[in-house]
Amino acid sequence: MATIEECRSALDKLSDNMQRAEGDVRDAAALDRSVSCHITDLDVTFVGRMRGGRIEVRDTVQGPPPDRAEIRLAMTGDDLVALVDGELNFATAWGSGRVKLHAGFRDLLQLRKLL
Repeated sequence: MATIEECRSALDKLSDNMQRAEGDVRDAAALDRSVSCHITDLDVTFVGRMRGGRIEVRDTVQGPPPDRAEIRLAMTGDDLVALVDGELNFATAWGSGRVKLHAGFRDLLQLRKLL
Protein backbone atom coordinates (compact mmCIF):
# COMPACT_ATOMS: atom_id res chain seq x y z
CA MET A 1 0.00 0.00 0.00
CA ALA A 2 1.35 3.42 -1.01
CA THR A 3 2.17 5.86 1.78
CA ILE A 4 1.03 9.47 2.08
CA GLU A 5 4.54 10.55 1.08
CA GLU A 6 4.48 8.35 -2.03
CA CYS A 7 1.08 9.76 -3.01
CA ARG A 8 2.31 13.33 -2.52
CA SER A 9 5.38 12.52 -4.60
CA ALA A 10 3.15 11.07 -7.35
CA LEU A 11 1.09 14.29 -7.41
CA ASP A 12 4.30 16.32 -7.65
CA LYS A 13 5.45 14.11 -10.54
CA LEU A 14 2.07 14.55 -12.27
CA SER A 15 2.39 18.30 -11.83
CA ASP A 16 5.89 18.23 -13.37
CA ASN A 17 4.59 16.17 -16.30
CA MET A 18 1.76 18.64 -16.85
CA GLN A 19 4.21 21.55 -16.82
CA ARG A 20 6.22 19.94 -19.65
CA ALA A 21 3.16 19.05 -21.76
CA GLU A 22 2.63 20.53 -25.22
CA GLY A 23 -0.29 21.17 -27.60
CA ASP A 24 -3.81 20.16 -26.54
CA VAL A 25 -2.48 18.54 -23.37
CA ARG A 26 -0.83 21.80 -22.32
CA ASP A 27 -4.10 23.67 -22.99
CA ALA A 28 -5.97 21.22 -20.75
CA ALA A 29 -3.32 21.53 -18.04
CA ALA A 30 -3.69 25.33 -18.09
CA LEU A 31 -7.12 25.23 -16.43
CA ASP A 32 -7.47 27.29 -13.26
CA ARG A 33 -9.60 25.12 -10.95
CA SER A 34 -9.76 23.97 -7.35
CA VAL A 35 -8.73 20.31 -7.05
CA SER A 36 -9.04 17.55 -4.48
CA CYS A 37 -7.64 14.04 -4.60
CA HIS A 38 -9.06 11.67 -1.99
CA ILE A 39 -6.86 8.65 -1.35
CA THR A 40 -9.49 6.17 -0.25
CA ASP A 41 -7.34 3.49 1.38
CA LEU A 42 -5.45 6.06 3.49
CA ASP A 43 -8.58 8.21 4.04
CA VAL A 44 -6.61 11.35 3.31
CA THR A 45 -7.30 14.15 0.82
CA PHE A 46 -4.84 16.39 -0.97
CA VAL A 47 -6.45 19.78 -1.55
CA GLY A 48 -5.11 22.40 -3.91
CA ARG A 49 -5.40 24.21 -7.18
CA MET A 50 -4.63 23.41 -10.79
CA ARG A 51 -3.20 26.59 -12.27
CA GLY A 52 -0.62 27.55 -14.87
CA GLY A 53 -0.07 23.97 -15.95
CA ARG A 54 0.69 22.75 -12.42
CA ILE A 55 -1.08 21.19 -9.48
CA GLU A 56 -0.37 23.16 -6.31
CA VAL A 57 -1.13 21.01 -3.26
CA ARG A 58 -1.98 23.44 -0.48
CA ASP A 59 -3.09 21.07 2.27
CA THR A 60 -3.44 17.46 3.27
CA VAL A 61 -6.52 16.68 5.37
CA GLN A 62 -7.74 13.55 7.08
CA GLY A 63 -10.90 12.09 5.59
CA PRO A 64 -12.90 13.14 2.55
CA PRO A 65 -12.52 16.61 1.03
CA PRO A 66 -13.78 19.32 3.39
CA ASP A 67 -15.05 21.47 0.51
CA ARG A 68 -16.35 20.61 -2.93
CA ALA A 69 -13.52 21.25 -5.38
CA GLU A 70 -14.25 21.98 -9.04
CA ILE A 71 -12.25 18.88 -10.02
CA ARG A 72 -12.48 15.92 -7.64
CA LEU A 73 -10.57 12.66 -7.87
CA ALA A 74 -10.84 9.58 -5.65
CA MET A 75 -8.73 6.42 -5.83
CA THR A 76 -6.38 4.24 -3.81
CA GLY A 77 -2.81 5.32 -3.26
CA ASP A 78 -1.50 2.41 -5.29
CA ASP A 79 -3.72 3.41 -8.22
CA LEU A 80 -2.49 7.02 -8.05
CA VAL A 81 1.14 5.91 -8.14
CA ALA A 82 0.42 3.43 -10.97
CA LEU A 83 -1.42 6.08 -13.03
CA VAL A 84 1.39 8.60 -12.72
CA ASP A 85 4.04 5.95 -13.47
CA GLY A 86 2.14 4.91 -16.61
CA GLU A 87 1.39 1.42 -15.29
CA LEU A 88 -2.39 1.98 -15.15
CA ASN A 89 -4.48 3.40 -17.98
CA PHE A 90 -6.79 6.18 -16.79
CA ALA A 91 -9.70 5.31 -19.10
CA THR A 92 -9.63 1.66 -18.02
CA ALA A 93 -9.39 2.57 -14.32
CA TRP A 94 -12.17 5.14 -14.62
CA GLY A 95 -14.41 2.80 -16.61
CA SER A 96 -14.02 0.04 -14.02
CA GLY A 97 -14.67 2.40 -11.09
CA ARG A 98 -11.16 2.21 -9.65
CA VAL A 99 -10.76 5.95 -10.25
CA LYS A 100 -13.56 8.43 -9.74
CA LEU A 101 -13.47 11.83 -11.44
CA HIS A 102 -16.08 14.52 -10.87
CA ALA A 103 -15.98 17.83 -12.71
CA GLY A 104 -18.18 20.12 -14.75
CA PHE A 105 -18.95 19.09 -18.32
CA ARG A 106 -16.60 21.67 -19.90
CA ASP A 107 -13.80 20.66 -17.57
CA LEU A 108 -14.33 16.99 -18.41
CA LEU A 109 -13.97 17.81 -22.11
CA GLN A 110 -10.66 19.57 -21.41
CA LEU A 111 -9.42 16.93 -18.96
CA ARG A 112 -9.94 14.09 -21.43
CA LYS A 113 -7.01 15.57 -23.41
CA LEU A 114 -4.88 15.51 -20.31
CA LEU A 115 -5.83 12.08 -19.08
